[in-house]
Amino acid sequence: MSAALIAHLQDLCAQSGHLTARAMFGGYGIYLDGLLIGVLIEDALYLKADDQTSARFEKAGGAPYVYMGQQRPIAMSYWSLPEEALESSEALQPWLRLAQEAALRKPAKKPVTKSRKPAR
Repeated sequence: MSAALIAHLQDLCAQSGHLTARAMFGGYGIYLDGLLIGVLIEDALYLKADDQTSARFEKAGGAPYVYMGQQRPIAMSYWSLPEEALESSEALQPWLRLAQEAALRKPAKKPVTKSRKPAR
């Protein structure tokens, strides 16, 4: 089903940009014009949210993707959408915009540097 869902998402997102999917986390990372905006897990789309946008997802009936960590459940910063959002491009547009905004606000990871031992 994932291939069909990815093709459907590509059709819905055509006017917003170029959507691609890359295998990750046992599902797929969803990229819009090269920016990671969501994940497709267990044939469900979850879009990127942050402190500024998660309340909008929650108000629309969405929930964060939660997986079981080693000791407790862990909520990710990717939220489900209302079903009608996947019915048309127009219905999906506001959610894509929120996901893009959240992804752009996310700070870049600092490069990992090797610690140097002091010279003796």
